[in-house]
Amino acid sequence: MASVKPKQPHGGQGSLRIIGGQWRSRKLGFPEAPGLRPTPDRVRETLFNWLAPHIEGAKVLDAFTGSGALYLEALSRGASLGLALDANATAISSLRHNLDVLGCSVGQLLQSDAVRYLETQTPTAFDVVFLDPPFHQNLLPATCALLEDKHWLAERAWIYTESETRPDALPMPANWRLHRDKKAGQVYYSLWQRG
Repeated sequence: MASVKPKQPHGGQGSLRIIGGQWRSRKLGFPEAPGLRPTPDRVRETLFNWLAPHIEGAKVLDAFTGSGALYLEALSRGASLGLALDANATAISSLRHNLDVLGCSVGQLLQSDAVRYLETQTPTAFDVVFLDPPFHQNLLPATCALLEDKHWLAERAWIYTESETRPDALPMPANWRLHRDKKAGQVYYSLWQRG
């Protein structure tokens, strides 16, 4: 007789694992919420292989941080400073708790709408930017234009995007070059370099 796996109680909590760096293999919780879809381990591993020569010492912006998976991975791998933005107070609170658990002092968090923040705040030139906005809201093109037009990017910045649209169909700034891209399920993930 096959054993039946008992159902786990649903507490509205997901978990993510940091893949590499100083916090490698650490498991952390994050709140489950509509539209919150952490970048899968396999995709994160590919991305950080692409970014390996550029992440240590980098200033990193995660504009729609959600679970914080990309942000935490970058900090674990030696980013010198990180800023994570999210409009969801629960997501930011959970990420603040995770930074405390990890003893991280170089991570900054703000509960803020990313587009509004990029429009109104004094820019810092970031070396690496992660953009995984909610889908079907046309947020990616607007955010990319703001990053470029408002001077949020270092001269040779790297920009990672997740989208429901093929990268060659996205209206990206003219001076961004598509470096690498792949597809996982229905999601296109791409790495761009500012040139």
